[in-house]
Amino acid sequence: MTYSPLPRSVAQAHQARHLLAVPGDVTVDEIEVLATSRFTGTRWELTPAGILPGNVTGAPQGPRAKGHAPGILRVSRHATLTGPYAPQGDGFDLGLPPGTAMVFDVVCHRERGEPPFSIGDRDGIGRAFAEGLPTREEGRLLTWLVAVARRLGGSIRVDVGGLWASGPAQGGPGPRPGTGVVLTPDGDVAVDMSVYSSVWLEPEAAFATVRPLHPRTRLATEGTEWGGPPEGIADRPLYPGEEMDPQRRKELHAAAERYDIAALQGPQLLHGYGLLTDLGVDGIVAVEVAGEEHLPPVLRGLPWTADGAVRYRVHWEPPDQVEANREQPGMEHRVARRRAAELVARIAGRLQDAVGGEIADEDEFLLDPADL
Repeated sequence: MTYSPLPRSVAQAHQARHLLAVPGDVTVDEIEVLATSRFTGTRWELTPAGILPGNVTGAPQGPRAKGHAPGILRVSRHATLTGPYAPQGDGFDLGLPPGTAMVFDVVCHRERGEPPFSIGDRDGIGRAFAEGLPTREEGRLLTWLVAVARRLGGSIRVDVGGLWASGPAQGGPGPRPGTGVVLTPDGDVAVDMSVYSSVWLEPEAAFATVRPLHPRTRLATEGTEWGGPPEGIADRPLYPGEEMDPQRRKELHAAAERYDIAALQGPQLLHGYGLLTDLGVDGIVAVEVAGEEHLPPVLRGLPWTADGAVRYRVHWEPPDQVEANREQPGMEHRVARRRAAELVARIAGRLQDAVGGEIADEDEFLLDPADL
């Protein structure tokens, strides 16, 4: 398939422009699926030329481009992805990494906030936007672009508005040149997974499901036995100078004690629990089980998620948080991350076998259990 080169200028002064670059094993419909997974209003305003009907979910929603013209995928009111384009500009170099096969031109409102202040910048966004981080719609779009590049093994070149413009953009002056930083997110960074299901596993059942995968797995529901309030507390004032009647104070403490005893003797309602697996120098893997109302957009509106779902979040807690949030962590961290990621994937797969439902990565993109 031959694509058209990227035009020099498409953005106006109030807009930001970014490029999403993906390798040759990525198809156009994958981009659309990932957009739909994050932005529920995604639709094709113009279907890309050369795409067969049925290969793109939104193909019937708009006219079809002719020749080798790109399509226009609208993901929100002010944000579009136009493409695919060839990995070259119309008379200029895009400055993208080798291996790029398709490029999508991303335009949205330019919305910037304060400069980054966190020491953690594992995806390089703070480095790319040192003068002010994208916020609101642009911030949400950039977060999604990073997640897509991480998922598909691609890159993004951010803030390219004005870099190649030879004159004012149509409709007014063009944007000032941006930084044009290239980000290639590490696909191994996203370790955590979640299983969303309509089935609740009791703690013992979840323990029996996960325990065979690692010998140092335990239920994290053990508490500390409570011996009641300190001796003589009903005879002491709450604070210096308190003038409550001593008898009234004793009555209030006695009523509180009766309430506590009744609560402890009544049925225990379990709203959530956890499992912990100690990996030693590699950190800890935790399984956090609870009801969840905030679901990934792609799961909302399904019959079994109408009232929310049970979320089994499988989370890796690394031994060094500072190292974990570096854009280029050291070898020791990367080795620990790889070993932990293998266990996280096995646990998520085992839980999904037990409860059904769907598996999502930490960017809320669905995963095929066969790919774990």
